Amino acid sequence: MAGGLAAQPKAGEWQALWGEWKETAFPRKGAVKVEGGEIVMSAGAPLTGVTWGGAFPKMNYEIRFEGMRRAGGDFFASLTFPVGESFATLVTGGWGGDIVGVSSIDGWDASDNETRNYFTFETGKWYSMRVEVTPGRIRAWIGEERVVDLAIQGREIGLRRGDIGLSSPLGFASYNTTGAVRGVAYRVLGK
Repeated sequence: MAGGLAAQPKAGEWQALWGEWKETAFPRKGAVKVEGGEIVMSAGAPLTGVTWGGAFPKMNYEIRFEGMRRAGGDFFASLTFPVGESFATLVTGGWGGDIVGVSSIDGWDASDNETRNYFTFETGKWYSMRVEVTPGRIRAWIGEERVVDLAIQGREIGLRRGDIGLSSPLGFASYNTTGAVRGVAYRVLGK
C-alpha cells in the first residue's frame, strides 16, 4: 500500500496510519491481507503481524485502533510501540486469551508485572483500544476502561525476548490466532 504520513500533524490532530504497513518477517508466519479497510493477520506458527514503515514519534503521542479476534484463543492485536529509545508491547488477550498488560517492564512480561489485567474478549467483536506514551507514563484503554496506568520513570522498558522485536518500531501481532485491526490513527500530545 502506498502512502504514509504526509507531514507531522499538529498537536492534538489525529492522523490515520494507512499505507506503509508491511508484513513482519516472523518465521512461519500466517498470511496477511487487507480487506474492507481491515488488516487481517491469519494464525501463524506462532506469530503473524504487520510493521509500520513510516515515521512515528518516540514519545508524547497517543495511538488508537480497533482490534478483533477472529479465531483462536490467544493475543490477536497486540501493539508494539516506541517509548523513547526503547519499545514495549501492549498484549491483548495473551497467555490463553484474557491477559492484558505491557511487556516488558524491568524484564518482566505482562503476565508477571504490575500491568497484568484481565479482560474477556469475545471472538468476532471489535474493541476500541488506545495507548498513550508520555515521558512519565504509559496508559492504555479498552473502550473507556483504563487497563494500564504505569509510571515509567526509572523503569526498564523493553521487549519480550524472541521474535516480537521484529514488530518494532511500531507493529501489530497475533499469536496462533487470527486477528484484525482497523482505524489505526495517532496524534502528537502537547508538551
